[in-house]
Amino acid sequence: MKTFLNLPVKDLDRSVEFFTALGFTFDQNFTDENATCMVISDDAYAMLLVEPFFKSFIAKDVADASKVTEVITALTADSREQVDELVDKARAAGSPRVGEVMEEGPMYSRSFEDPDGHLWEIFHMPLD
Repeated sequence: MKTFLNLPVKDLDRSVEFFTALGFTFDQNFTDENATCMVISDDAYAMLLVEPFFKSFIAKDVADASKVTEVITALTADSREQVDELVDKARAAGSPRVGEVMEEGPMYSRSFEDPDGHLWEIFHMPLD
């Protein structure tokens, strides 16, 4: 089973530039002026949809993620160093907010906001 997150964005080019700086790639087969498919892994993708296009799929208002939070997208990293590397890239790419280190037992995590205010948490939890 594959996972597709659908996220509204105000400026598609800005979002692509931001996530490209973090090292993500995009599937051009699912990209046009309204949307792009960001590849997270072989089984996980984020569809970044311009707000009017996103709105065409729902009956509710589109939440302003810079003011309210509905979800935190959490991604695993292979190491603590990879957590820091990705979040540091987000900071360098202009993330409006980067969270502090959180350590809960063996879990190590940090978070950042993308240009639209969506929250992303990157964590490492050894399975040993």
